[in-house]
Amino acid sequence: MQPNVTITPAAAKFIQRIVRFSGKPAGAGLRLAVTTGGCSGYSSEFSAEAALQDGETLLEFGGVRLFLGAQSCQMLDGITIDFVETATQSGLSFIDPNKPACACSSASAATPGVARIDISSIGRSRPAPVVAS
Repeated sequence: MQPNVTITPAAAKFIQRIVRFSGKPAGAGLRLAVTTGGCSGYSSEFSAEAALQDGETLLEFGGVRLFLGAQSCQMLDGITIDFVETATQSGLSFIDPNKPACACSSASAATPGVARIDISSIGRSRPAPVVAS
């Protein structure tokens, strides 16, 4: 099943950075595993990965590659993935237009739950510095 997912420009930029700084080869993408839970109704984990695994679905958005398992495809159908940054949290946010936003956060009632970021997915390699001549 190919889910109907929208990725905002801010989320696309965030995902591109994770994959770029991971040190993975060309064609790498973000493996996104979404489950039920969390205050917004969604809980997720993700990591930069070199290739799609058997049984996963590939979604591409202008150079952004998402690798999704079957359960994640079902859960993300109709969802907008955004990147949010507040004083207390930052990360991917999953917005379901058919459900009200969570009101338990003191930061903003309109800020849906934010995905947990696994820092090991980013890697430690840095691009070579540019030397001015």
